[in-house]
Amino acid sequence: MAMITGMTTGITMGMEAIPMDSGSLYRLLAWLSPGYPVGAFAYSHGLEWAVETGAVADRAGLERWLRDLLAHGGAWSDAVLFARSHDAAAAGDGAALAEINDLAVALSPSSERRLETTAQGNAFLLATRASWPWDDDDTDLIPGDCAYPVAVAWAAAGHGLPLEAALHAYVHAVAANLISAGVRLIPLGQTDGQRVLAALEDAVARTATAAQTADLAALGGCAFLADVAAMRHETQYTRLFRS
Repeated sequence: MAMITGMTTGITMGMEAIPMDSGSLYRLLAWLSPGYPVGAFAYSHGLEWAVETGAVADRAGLERWLRDLLAHGGAWSDAVLFARSHDAAAAGDGAALAEINDLAVALSPSSERRLETTAQGNAFLLATRASWPWDDDDTDLIPGDCAYPVAVAWAAAGHGLPLEAALHAYVHAVAANLISAGVRLIPLGQTDGQRVLAALEDAVARTATAAQTADLAALGGCAFLADVAAMRHETQYTRLFRS
């Protein structure tokens, strides 16, 4: 829910309003929109294999799949990595940020999932540094591949965007992108896709809220079929997506 008064926006999560100026909201909407040039449309996080095998075959199946990812899978781990990366960047702790990035890349359960996070992360930093540069950005801090949640959190902290709002927007964008993949793959109608997104509102909020205070020891999950799907997708004969 958004409440806009003049130039100040309050995003309500639970019972607490997070103050955020209109410029910060504008950046979040831009960075996490489908039009931002990170190539998110090309990745399904293994969903394409799940549809091919019948593990996900309809709207209800897509909703269940994404609920598991948000609570127990890669979406949960990425939310935790985002939160702790934001903390490190906001504190100016470059060594901690680089270490979290190394962990984020190492946690990828398959080569395509590694590609999914690093290709988007690298593209995000390239586009954001060119269009939305921020003070104290040390381009040498992470000279190699940067995981997507780390990249977005790094820029968000650099621009002074509050963790709560940035993390919620990030988790929403992950869910929305995978719903878009499901709409194309199953296929579903656009309205059914929006029904899934509406049904996941509470799940997205729970993941974002829990990840805000979760430490790195909370990383991990048990969405095993999603990880297997990402591995099997590497040898899938006919495919539209890169993961």
